[in-house]
Amino acid sequence: MKAPGELEKVRVIEGVALKVDLDPYLSLKALANYSGLSVRKLRDALTDPFRPLPHYRVGGKLLVKRSEFDTWMRCFRQTGRPDVDRVVEEVVRELTAKQ
Repeated sequence: MKAPGELEKVRVIEGVALKVDLDPYLSLKALANYSGLSVRKLRDALTDPFRPLPHYRVGGKLLVKRSEFDTWMRCFRQTGRPDVDRVVEEVVRELTAKQ
């Protein structure tokens, strides 16, 4: 342990390369763990007629790139649920006020 004001020794290591894959290809099982969706739900999403989940098939293995999954998920973002009763009341109120 160093005393206050004492400088630390620094070692320089040359020739070391560090690769961090921030956008991996995930199996459906790994994607299920990442997303919280079931493997069954993900399999269904692969063939969805309106918003199919982009994927890669290598031999019999299905892979999904994490960034493509994140982009696909943005299509399902919701900001809230409208209060249908309140909307109907406002429309009826506006229609009756115009009469």
